[in-house]
Amino acid sequence: MARNANAAEKLDLRLKAVLDGLAEAAFTDQTADAREVLTAAVAAVPFDEHEAVLLSGGIPRGHKALTAATAKLVKAGWMVKGRSGWAITEDGLRATVAFPTGQALAAALADGTPVPADTPVPTAAPAKKKAARKAPAKKASAAKAPAAEQAAPAAEPLVVDLDQPQSVAIAGDFASHLGASADWEPSADAVQMGLDAASRRWVRTVDLPAGHYAFKIAINRSWDENYGAFGAFDGPNHELTHDGGPVTIAYDHTTKDIAYS
Repeated sequence: MARNANAAEKLDLRLKAVLDGLAEAAFTDQTADAREVLTAAVAAVPFDEHEAVLLSGGIPRGHKALTAATAKLVKAGWMVKGRSGWAITEDGLRATVAFPTGQALAAALADGTPVPADTPVPTAAPAKKKAARKAPAKKASAAKAPAAEQAAPAAEPLVVDLDQPQSVAIAGDFASHLGASADWEPSADAVQMGLDAASRRWVRTVDLPAGHYAFKIAINRSWDENYGAFGAFDGPNHELTHDGGPVTIAYDHTTKDIAYS
């Protein structure tokens, strides 16, 4: 019960962060990018190990729960989802004032409580606390992988494609298992991916021990351009809770996001 209560509380906080993110976009006259809004919500309230577990299709359990929960905001008339992006309604803007906490917002959604008629439309987006960025900690590898495991894939893409980067790396805390001399090093040959000519995705199958791992997608062997959870530029780390054995990571440079298989 304690886990369920804690998970529900964190989901409420993320849902509040989504509404506040939509409000911020509205005050800058922008259509909110759903991926960026969700990424910011998770950065503010990170997934725990249970929420980071991947479901079928490679989607973290917490991400699926949050995406499903946004339907409550639509049903309440506080946000709309369109092909061009997500947007907050005027009533949704007023809801950020009437229900200023995750708990208050969740209670209003659960009870169907309307925004009080005398609630003003805010003239500025709600102030947000800066979340501590989960930056990659570049640390020395505890031990080198056996020589037989140090063979790296070809560093160059399989085909020439001007719409694709020169190279893509899975830089994270499991690099030593792939034969790299250090973790979190995007320039290492051992962590480079290969471009699949048919799917136009960068693919790499890795064989990892059971454990919880973090990584980012690094472009052209540098941190200058990197993508984290939900394909966000310089976003929070991808998280992988793995039972052990081979897992294939596929990166799509069009969406900047990944999938597991």
